[in-house]
Amino acid sequence: MILKELTIISGKGGTGKTTVSAAFAALARNKIITDCDVDAANLHLLLNPQLRQREAFTAMRTPEIDSERCNHCGECETWCRFDAIHHSASGYVIDALACEHCELCARVCPVAAIHLKDTVSGEWFISDTAHGTLVHARLGIGEDNSGKLVTLVRREAQRLAIEEGASLIINDGPPGIGCPVTAAITGVNQVLAVTEPTLSGIHDLQRVADLCAHFRIPLMVCINKYDINFDNTTQLHEWCAKHQVTVVGQIPFDQAVNRALVAQRSVIDIDCGAVTIAMRQLWETVAARLMNESHSITSMIQ
Repeated sequence: MILKELTIISGKGGTGKTTVSAAFAALARNKIITDCDVDAANLHLLLNPQLRQREAFTAMRTPEIDSERCNHCGECETWCRFDAIHHSASGYVIDALACEHCELCARVCPVAAIHLKDTVSGEWFISDTAHGTLVHARLGIGEDNSGKLVTLVRREAQRLAIEEGASLIINDGPPGIGCPVTAAITGVNQVLAVTEPTLSGIHDLQRVADLCAHFRIPLMVCINKYDINFDNTTQLHEWCAKHQVTVVGQIPFDQAVNRALVAQRSVIDIDCGAVTIAMRQLWETVAARLMNESHSITSMIQ
């Protein structure tokens, strides 16, 4: 069985990316679902997960100074390029907020007075949902290394896909184009960008397209709330056609979506009229492009 991987992203927050991800989770089967937006995870709110496994996430080591071994030579302060080490009445201290965890201070200390302590930066989870296995995570407030946590989430999803015999991984990716997004799209089969017909939506879609082109990952586009500004929707279509990016679907604006989200359900679990119809059509198109052969769609659609 060939494992396929789809990542759903958006150039900005609030475009409906997670709404689409939750709908795909309800429509697809034989899949593993992930929430790669580890800085602000919210897919679990629509999937009502039951926790199966919980693990700490450790991505860096924090230096600590042993005051009894320190000989006050000042080498650590001299070499620190982040101005994170200072001398006080009680000896040398490390400013945790300024420290970048590069570990150079421990390397240059001539008396090995600086030791490195593993730092827990967040947690990751494996949960059961009505729509399948969900791998998700939560980065600690103000913590770094979100890209590493995204990579860990994807790696666990790939392991579980093999273990459970899944043929598809659906990643709800982060917004923007930073390190977490790069970690969420690298090596996937397809990227679906969810955009909206606003000036910021158009601009950020162009940045997303540049990122996917850089990594040579096939990109398709869905225009959410396409009917709130037809001029901008036309501009999105024209830009995509000019840059050979396929628009695979359009979803209308409807207050019924808000009611479904408030009820913590997807637009497939609760009938949202035209939105639900458009979402089903979008999934069929995406599944066909992802599998690249029409007969494979039936194994992915309920």
